[in-house]
Amino acid sequence: MYQSDRLLIRPLKETDTEQLLDLNVRNRELFESISPVERNDTDYTHNTYRKNIGAALKDWREDKGYEFGIFLKESGSLIGTVSLFFIERKTSNRCMIGYSLDRAHNGNGYMTEAVQLVLDFAFGEAHFYRVEAGVMPRNKGSIAVLEKCGFLREGLERDVLRIDGKFEDHYKYSILATDPRTK
Repeated sequence: MYQSDRLLIRPLKETDTEQLLDLNVRNRELFESISPVERNDTDYTHNTYRKNIGAALKDWREDKGYEFGIFLKESGSLIGTVSLFFIERKTSNRCMIGYSLDRAHNGNGYMTEAVQLVLDFAFGEAHFYRVEAGVMPRNKGSIAVLEKCGFLREGLERDVLRIDGKFEDHYKYSILATDPRTK
């Protein structure tokens, strides 16, 4: 568990299933417009989200992925997720970061705080050397989060991921354990 003045991030538990499902249903249109994962109506069930949490916990135990829920400390409400995935340990000790936030909480600096907390975990407890991110050029909010957290833009990957049915360019960002970070 990692925390700031306003947020707590921790691995999701089975008891978070309802909140996670509700978050994703309320934000379905937004999340599907920026995610490479294609979903249909049958994916939005309690059972599916419970299984997803179980799989994420298994990945955590096996060092295959780290998914955190982002919770408001004051209310305990789940407002988003942040994950480390595509882990490569043998040659480069790196991973990718991805995140999503309830649109009702956009613009309050929560995601910047959550990414900083996950970077504390990534460069501390998890011993990563490099964390990478991909972001569509049109996703100005996500670009701002990455840059505020100290990520550097390395280039553009053309038509790298299919998002909402069409290929999209993505800027490639990274931050190293040795890079300066803002707090």
